[in-house]
Amino acid sequence: MERKKMVDLFTEVAGRAEAEDRRYLMEHEVKAVLEGLGISTTGSGVARSEEEAVGMAEAIGYPVVLKIASPEVVHKSDAGGVKLDLKGPEEVGRAYAEMVEAFRGKEIFGVSVQRMAPPGTEAIVGVARDPTFGPILMFGLGGIFVEILRDVSLRSIPITEADAEDMIRGIKGRPLLEGYRGRSADIPALKALLLEISDLVVRHPEIGEMDLNPVILYPEGYAVVDARIIIGEVPEPSAEAPPKVQDLHDLFYPRSIAVIGASGTRGKLGWNVFCNLINHDFQGELYPINPRAESIMGIKAYPRISAVKKPIDVAVILVQASMTPEVVKECCDSGVKYVIVESAGFAEMGEAGRRIEEEMKAITDAYGVRLLGPNCSGIINTHCSMVQSIGIVDALSKGNIGLISQAGVCAAGMLWGLRHIMDFGIVATIGNKLDINETDMLEAVSADENVEVVCMYLESVKGGRRFIDAARRITREKPIIALKSGRTEAGKRAVASHTASIAGDDLVYSAVFSQAGVIRARDYEHMFNLARAVSKQPFPEKDGVFIITYAGSLGVISADAVIDEGMRLSELEPSLKERLLALLPEYVGGTNPVDYTFSMDAETVKRTIEIGVESEDVGSFIVILQAEILGSYVAPLGGIDYGGKPIMVCVAGKEFAMEDVIKMENAGIPVYQTPEQCADAISVMYRHWQSSR
Repeated sequence: MERKKMVDLFTEVAGRAEAEDRRYLMEHEVKAVLEGLGISTTGSGVARSEEEAVGMAEAIGYPVVLKIASPEVVHKSDAGGVKLDLKGPEEVGRAYAEMVEAFRGKEIFGVSVQRMAPPGTEAIVGVARDPTFGPILMFGLGGIFVEILRDVSLRSIPITEADAEDMIRGIKGRPLLEGYRGRSADIPALKALLLEISDLVVRHPEIGEMDLNPVILYPEGYAVVDARIIIGEVPEPSAEAPPKVQDLHDLFYPRSIAVIGASGTRGKLGWNVFCNLINHDFQGELYPINPRAESIMGIKAYPRISAVKKPIDVAVILVQASMTPEVVKECCDSGVKYVIVESAGFAEMGEAGRRIEEEMKAITDAYGVRLLGPNCSGIINTHCSMVQSIGIVDALSKGNIGLISQAGVCAAGMLWGLRHIMDFGIVATIGNKLDINETDMLEAVSADENVEVVCMYLESVKGGRRFIDAARRITREKPIIALKSGRTEAGKRAVASHTASIAGDDLVYSAVFSQAGVIRARDYEHMFNLARAVSKQPFPEKDGVFIITYAGSLGVISADAVIDEGMRLSELEPSLKERLLALLPEYVGGTNPVDYTFSMDAETVKRTIEIGVESEDVGSFIVILQAEILGSYVAPLGGIDYGGKPIMVCVAGKEFAMEDVIKMENAGIPVYQTPEQCADAISVMYRHWQSSR
């Protein structure tokens, strides 16, 4: 059937349901639509008499299945509306009569007669709508895999062919599809089914939920056994206005900054922000705005921004929330390009604050001015010596890490300690995201040539599909590591379909991060552990890991961690193994892990690593060092040509040797507390390298 005719069929069926005040399509209706798309089903003729049911069964061939067809019975199996494996006319006639009697008093269209599907591997394919990311496609194996183990994979629609492959590979029950005890699945046919369902939902946004459950998978082909579609409201076009200025360069590299609410009183937020700009030697023009001061920190002050008769790129606002609309309008009237509202007391405080936000947004929209915040901590850009933070920030080094954080104070506070072992290029806080959101920031920060890896702390996402598309494009060039908080349990909202009940918020975020190539961190420590590795070391291009240790127990733990993370121990070539054995003490014979016991020193480790660098099977190194002599390793390890192979150092008790840890980190080698952390970083980097090729 031609595509146009198929579209007309769905529209016709959905229109008939609407006319009958139904919000869902019955099984036989859905199957008609699916079959028109070339999707194989078990069929579904509707009989309205016992004789008609027997006739249909005779035409189909036994065994057959009977199902009640009623707009009042959505979950047929649960209600006793399904009779299976009927093998003759007597059984069909008796089942028909029993079913009609059981549902007497309900509106019945008839009884569906369909062929009994041969046994195979049960799967489920479904669609649910997420408030952030729109329609979500789900795939998983049926039975306990979905009911108890929740072994499903999700992707935001539309999906690509690669997405479909990832969905199939992503379930733990994949071995059952590849072949187990004589059963297997037709993977190309399954992939085509996922793509066809995605296309159907794109063409028909009124599809709110869909369940194809079960889908029986065979070595050749499949059969959709049961199907349901729930019609929802056609989603409104995104209320999010398109970016008014695509290029945010001058927000990050302004030539002039006005601080409205700048203060000469130590401890006030206006003092902190202005002090940071002065102390970090911002090279542009600074204009403190304070009606009660003639100068602040030796710089001429102005009573209001309109009194500054020079161009201003960025205005940082630190006044009470109720005054911000008036101040924002004056900034717009004065030709300011970007407004940063660091004040708090807006939507996060309730309805009154939300109304103030709406007033500010209307003003900036009318003028085409971009607004960052409110309730944020501005931007730090070490490459132009700009620190707008409301917390005092000590000296920073120019770095290659970009951090985008929804929580401003959190991002600024972390810099106090992290600046010793990590070098940030940009720290951008977004607060309440009234205008500039995480995707705007992601596009801008990733475009900066000084930034090589992007970290994100997110509590929510606006414009979900735009985020996926932007992140997917960016991760081909630069890694993104995201920490998403505010996780919620699945199934909290009332749903009519099985799919929607397991497509909970957090599962969806994990899925779309994977779809976009974003590395998801478990917590802050994990995010910054990964960021240190990615920002300092190259990505491993092989899964073989070479372990060097001074303690046998830590070598065994490292080997276990490597295997647990899906990596493997590398195997040296014979000639390299001979060179290694010449270095080892006579009482040690293992060549991976290499255990030198407490006879290990920096020169020996250096020579061992150089052997590993020559090996074609070594993709990365885990080196376990003693805390008490860590300093002796810094120069030798920092001077090795690793040939593009990453090295992770583990130092048990590293908190007691932080001076040397900082030296090692500054030499470009990340130091971790446990072997598990080293193995985790290596495996995450390897998987990212594989997926981004």
